[in-house]
This record gives sequence, structure tokens and C-alpha cells, in this order.
Amino acid sequence: MADVPGTSSPTFAQTESENKENEDVNFEPTKKKIKTETFPKEKDHRLEERLSGILCCAVCLDLPTTCFQCMNGHLMCAGCFNHLLADGRLKDETPTCPNCRCEISKTSCTRNLAVEKAVSELPTLCQYCNCQLPRNQAYHHEKELCQDRKKTIFFFKIKTFYFHSYNFKLYLFIRPSTCKYSRIGCPWYGPYHESEEHEAGCGHPSKPGCEIMDALSVLDKKHQEHLQLYENIFSLLSHEKVTFSDLQLKPYRTDDFITKLFYESSRFSAFNHQWVIKARVEHDQKDPAHSIQRSLSYQLIMKGKVNNSFHLKFLALKGPYGDMVIKPVVYSHEFSSDCQETQYFDLPIADSVECNKLLASKTINLRLIMVHVQQS
Repeated sequence: MADVPGTSSPTFAQTESENKENEDVNFEPTKKKIKTETFPKEKDHRLEERLSGILCCAVCLDLPTTCFQCMNGHLMCAGCFNHLLADGRLKDETPTCPNCRCEISKTSCTRNLAVEKAVSELPTLCQYCNCQLPRNQAYHHEKELCQDRKKTIFFFKIKTFYFHSYNFKLYLFIRPSTCKYSRIGCPWYGPYHESEEHEAGCGHPSKPGCEIMDALSVLDKKHQEHLQLYENIFSLLSHEKVTFSDLQLKPYRTDDFITKLFYESSRFSAFNHQWVIKARVEHDQKDPAHSIQRSLSYQLIMKGKVNNSFHLKFLALKGPYGDMVIKPVVYSHEFSSDCQETQYFDLPIADSVECNKLLASKTINLRLIMVHVQQS
């Protein structure tokens, strides 16, 4: 049926009444209440905990004392940074950032002093007394102020397990103590809280004097070995023909199918002869389980002909333009026409961390002291 003019349909009247209701202010919905409840305590992480996750090293996830950053700002501690550069040199590959894979080097990466200062203010626990203090005060506290500090810290191996052909060793870090009668032969060492009980029942103080003297002689022998090294060095410096050379060893690779990394110095003169120092990396396998045993060795090579036998003693020291941590060891060799090269001797650096630092640098700087021992 057609609609009659002048009359309104029911639907139109209904929508008109709804529009009038929408114009009323009281029709607006009530506002939501502001939520004032706090989050649970387990989700309320402290600021220093959040900063520890932001400022940590991208490799070892530890807070860096010395911090480097790549071109994109990713952070690395000095130890991991040198390890990445050393692995790149050994594999003849360009080292990259573990996060963004951009190239890293000594020139492209820079120190981040802001991160270092922020990390130094974060709290840490003393490893002996568990008191909380800023990181920049922890070393002085543990070395000078802490009453629970002991001179020796041992790492006890508690388990060895295998996973994907890698040998992992799990270590438990504890604070042991030695017996106060250790100088007279007591071999006991253990937890600090058990030391008083052991010392109360220790039988070494009641031993006869001959056994105590034997124990003291063993300690004196070890001390004498350390003194003997310095006496040998002082006696070498008293010889007539003594010279030293500050050398710079540069890396190069062999032309073999599997290239090997070597270091070699330029020729230098000493005792009317030409000499060369060559070094190589020991335990340079790509297996990460062997990288903790990485070390350097070197040999001394005489260039030219030798008419008479030539007895030489030599030792390597830290150079004036390097920061190598080395323990001096005296080596000797008899040069002749049939033997103009020494065997590879260990370069007595501190540990594998020091080796990675040397491999990460462009050159290895050392001072070589040579003494011509004349046969009487």
C-alpha cells in the first residue's frame, strides 16, 4: 500500500526520538575510573637490573669494564672484542659484530666511555663477604678492606660432561682457606668455615723437628727457583757482549692449500750477523674448546754463513711500545753452519687472553736481549 501524504511512518518517528535522546547530555556513558592499582612485586624490576640487561656485552652477556662498540652501537667487552679479532686473523676472515654482522676492527670500533662510567656505578656483591657496593669500589674493597678475603682462590672442578662432541667442565666458585700450619707441611685446604675446626685438631705442630725442616726445605726450594731466574738475568748482563733490539713482528700467511699464520720481524744486526725472529700460534684450531689453550712460540734465525760455533743466550721482554704481559725466560742455543735456527720456544705470556690481545693487534712489539757467551 502506498504511504498517505502528510503522515509519518513509525520508523521515522522512532529514529527522530533516538536522535533527541542522543542530544541529551545525560545520555553519555560514564567515564572509566583511573586504574590506581600497582603491579605485583615480582614484576617490579629495579632500575639496575634493567640496565644490566641493556649495557651487557653482546657476546658473553657480562657487564664490560672496558667497552667497545661497533658502527651500529652494539657493545662488546675488551676480552670478547679481542677474541673476535683474533679468530678473524686465524681464520683469514673479516671479523664481524655478532649482532648486526658489520665489519669490526681496531679503527672502526670505538670506546664507549658513557657505558663504562654507567657500569662502574652499578651495584655488585663482594665475592668474599657478599656486601653490596659500586663496581668501581669493588676491586679496592676485595684487595684492601674486606676482612674475609684470602690470598688464594681455587676453582674446584666438580663435573665434566660432553655435549655435541665438546668437552665442558663445570666449576664451582668457592672461598677456601689453607691451614695456618701449611708452611710446615700441612696440605689441607677447604672451606673457610671449616678451617678453625681443622686447625684445632691439626697434628703438624706436634711433629718432630726433622719432619718440619723437611717441609720447610720444600718451600725454600720453590722460592729459590724464582730467585735463580733473576740471578741468571743479572749474570747475563755482566757479560762483555750484550745487545738488545726492539722488534716489530708482522703477520703473514703461507702459500699452502691450508694457509698458516706466522709472524716475522725485519732483519736486524747483532754481533756482526743478521737475525730474524719468527713466531707462530700454538693450538690455533677452530674448535672453541681449544681456544683457551692458545699460545705463541718463537724462534731465532741467523742469516748468512757461520764460520765458527756461536753460543748465544737470549730472552724476550715487553717492548717499549707494547703492553704485553710476559714472564722472562732465558733460552740458549749453539749456532753453527749446520744449525742456524733455534727450535720454537714458548713465548711466556700470561694466558690465552693475552694471546688474543696480541693477535688482535696489527703487530707484536717486543724487546729481545741477546748475550754472546764466549767459551773459555
